[in-house]
Order: sequence, then C-alpha cells, then structure tokens
Amino acid sequence: MTASENPAHPGSRCSGAASGGTGCTLPVPPDPAADETQPGSSPEKRRQILNGAREVFLAKGFDGASMGEIARAAEVSKGTLYLYFPSKEALFSAFVRLASEDVAERCFVLDPEADVGEVLTGVGYRYVAAMVRSEHIATVRMVLGIAEKLPEIGRAYLAAGQETAVERLSAWLNAKIDRGELAIDDVELAAWQFIIGCHALVVMPMLFGGAPEPAPERIERVVSHTVTTFLRTFAPRS
Repeated sequence: MTASENPAHPGSRCSGAASGGTGCTLPVPPDPAADETQPGSSPEKRRQILNGAREVFLAKGFDGASMGEIARAAEVSKGTLYLYFPSKEALFSAFVRLASEDVAERCFVLDPEADVGEVLTGVGYRYVAAMVRSEHIATVRMVLGIAEKLPEIGRAYLAAGQETAVERLSAWLNAKIDRGELAIDDVELAAWQFIIGCHALVVMPMLFGGAPEPAPERIERVVSHTVTTFLRTFAPRS
C-alpha cells in the first residue's frame, strides 16, 4: 500500500501495514519565528503604521481618532492595520511606548568616564528639551485623559519613559559611586529626584495651566539649580 493522506490530520502521511509502516507521522509545523513573511511581522510596516497613528492621534486625540483614518494616514489597508494592532487601544499603547522609549534612549546616554556635573547637566538639558516639546505635551495629556479608563496605557507610558530613564541613570550613578565620585544611599530615589527636579517646574505649568514653552534661560536656571543641589547633596563623604 502506498502512503495516503490522513483525513484527520491534513498534511500528515500514513504508511500502511503492507509496506511495514507502523502508523501516521504528523509533519513538523514550521517555526513562526523563522518565517519573516508572517502577517504582522514586518518591523518596517509596523513603524509605518505607528507613524500614521502618531499623525492622527496628535491631530484628533485618542477619542477623535479612528482606525480608518489611521489606516489612510499610514497608507495601509484596514486589514493590514488589524494584523498588527487588534484595537485602537493596543495601537495607542504602542504609540505611547515608542514615544517614551525614544525620549529615554536619546536623553539618557551616559558616559561613565565623564565628569559627573557635565553629564548631569547634559542629561538635564536633553530631557527637559524633549519633555517641553508640544508633541510630548499633547501625548501626555492624552495619556492622562484615558488613564482612569485604561490604566494599562498609563503604566506603559511610565514604564517606557520615566522608569527606563531612572534605570539608566541609576546604573550610571552606581558606577560613579563605585569610583568614589558620589555617595548615595538610595540610588533609585536619587535618580527620581533628579529627573523630577529637572522637569517638573517647567512641564507642569504647560500640562495643566496651558503655559507656553519656557525660554531657554528658564530651562538653564532650573537644570543648573537641580544639578548643583544634587552634587552638593551626594558629594563623596570625607
């Protein structure tokens, strides 16, 4: 008897007793991770969709945006859009994470060999400059507006942004402590204090009071004061 298809398992092969077979052998399924052509697996297409989502969310807000508008802005079909993101909430969460990760990655590049004050000053300026951009302010307002209904989006923003920044800054501070350049008992708390000290005074009025973007002199004063206070507080103990 020749091999035949097993109707219970399409794609399997069964060998009959006449040919010495012992039963059916199911085919090994393909490894999804090895198939780069799987629907929803292209990083370039995902980025294209997120760029379109960014455009629509910033223009219409979360509630005003529709998946149809996002598909048109991204120049993809709605079917393709849903292959990558099953809902508007999932898409917005990915957009928020990407925006937050981008800020953390660009701002918190820290050289363990460089002077403590110079590094902190550079980080402070970069971080505040990113936080006061109108696009960032609009994104945070959207997150705040839906965080009560969708707390997972608020958590995604916090984890990808501030918590990632704190982790990076904490690792750098620990390296400086090991070198004897700083003395800090609670590194995570110190990192949070530095980040909040740099941006809270200039960002909060924009978020909640509609204040305009602060002048460079204002940012310089706030960052300089925060760095000076930090260095004085955590100077090596004699």
